[in-house]
Amino acid sequence: MSHQYVTVQWNRHKRIYDLLLGAGVVLFLAAFMIGSLLLWRGDAAISAPILIIRATGVCAFTMLTLILAIGPLARLDRRFLPLLYNRRHFGVATFVVAAAHAALNLLFYHGFGSVNPLVSLLTNSASFTSLTAFPFELLGVVAFAILFVMAATSHDFWLRNLSPVVWKSLHLLVYVAYGLLVLHVVLGAMQTERSPVYPALVLGSLAIIVILHLLAGLRENTRPSTSTTPDTPWVRIGTVDEIPDREAKIVCLAGRERIAVFRYDGRVSAVSNVCAHQAGPLGEGRVVDGCITCPWHGYQYLPDTGTSPPPYTETIPTYAVRIEGRDIYVNPAPNPPGTPVEPARFEEHTTDA
Repeated sequence: MSHQYVTVQWNRHKRIYDLLLGAGVVLFLAAFMIGSLLLWRGDAAISAPILIIRATGVCAFTMLTLILAIGPLARLDRRFLPLLYNRRHFGVATFVVAAAHAALNLLFYHGFGSVNPLVSLLTNSASFTSLTAFPFELLGVVAFAILFVMAATSHDFWLRNLSPVVWKSLHLLVYVAYGLLVLHVVLGAMQTERSPVYPALVLGSLAIIVILHLLAGLRENTRPSTSTTPDTPWVRIGTVDEIPDREAKIVCLAGRERIAVFRYDGRVSAVSNVCAHQAGPLGEGRVVDGCITCPWHGYQYLPDTGTSPPPYTETIPTYAVRIEGRDIYVNPAPNPPGTPVEPARFEEHTTDA
């Protein structure tokens, strides 16, 4: 999080992450090529250029699969939440590998004729009415264009100027890109490849993504939902002992926005579960140095006011909270963003040494 635009907001953790990510890509490409050279020898040997093309393609597809798995994994198990912090770096790295795959393909298959390689690619004689002759390259071109737009708009400059709603809608096209890449492989490499590696990789990856999103959706729908009436404006949402210190419980109210109820230092505060930055789930974050910290990009808010600490200006709605015994009650009517609300206080249980 930064109050002004910088090229890349690197810190020690991000540098380590990016170094590990780069090393992982290099090791993946090396392992793929060495393994292929050992498996396919003699008459079945594959030339080095084609091996590199395949290696970059498989690597990019695997990276995109991992990116799409991070979200549901984090909702199923909080231990995956740290992976969300650097997901945009992961996405840009995926685009770079995909760009290498696209460039190598274009040069190898269309770069030695008299026609411009891109024109040659877009005007090949494939047939849209035949599965075996379908121009699968075009599916890859569209998917690559989506990845390019996502990488080019990954900086907060575009998030702020496009607005969070438009920016997020644009980046949800990653699912369209993934579907196009699945078809790109099914109608392309799998048509001629006899090895079970490609079908297992593509269909297995697709199955994993679908299952993870279904499981995360089912868990979201099974969260306790509470209804309210005009006669009972205060809603009991549980006890203080159910919430780990400096963490939150996400409350689903019928017909209303989710509320994140945070416990911290003997106090309880409630705010909107939606981060003002990119609509991230604040309830999946933690209270760090006295501030609610969004798990997506580290945006912070004071629990009792819903305002970001200076010089930041983001605000989120707050909710009135009270405690009776150990029970927590929340008034489901949101206050205007940035409204101060006195935290509800309780006594921490202590144990004798």
